[in-house]
Amino acid sequence: MDKDDTLLIGKIVGVHGMKGYLKVYSFDESIDLFAPGRQIRLKKSSGTVSTFTVKDVQSYKNVLRIVFEGMSDRTAAETLIGSELLLKRSELPEPEEGEWYWCDLIGLAVHDIDGTYLGHVENLFETGSNDVLVVKHGDEEVLIPVTESIVCDVDFDEQKISVDLPEGLL
Repeated sequence: MDKDDTLLIGKIVGVHGMKGYLKVYSFDESIDLFAPGRQIRLKKSSGTVSTFTVKDVQSYKNVLRIVFEGMSDRTAAETLIGSELLLKRSELPEPEEGEWYWCDLIGLAVHDIDGTYLGHVENLFETGSNDVLVVKHGDEEVLIPVTESIVCDVDFDEQKISVDLPEGLL
């Protein structure tokens, strides 16, 4: 993945209160991506893209409450419902050792530790206890839990993931 690729990091799903706060469903576990002062691009359903600067962010249940500079009332905030929040990949902090961004894993080849090609990562999803790789090979699809005991190595130079699958997973 190119470091200049634009990534979807959240979606505006509603408004909160009368002071321009937006309810944002974040696709990232960290509130840090939405820190005050960060510039975020919003893509409306019409396709227009505008840049806004975060003024304040609060975590609330399963959403974030965000207000942008210059946004001070509910009416203005309502016009942004449904907008997607975008950042360039290069604006994301580097993940910690042993952690990866989903977008960086999509497309990588997956091999069992014996070298058998299992397919490529088409998608990922979250189960609550761990993430799951959706690996496709032709019409075949296998779901591989992302756990330390199964994912042995992620090699971005080789563009591959090595896994040690428990018996019966395939």
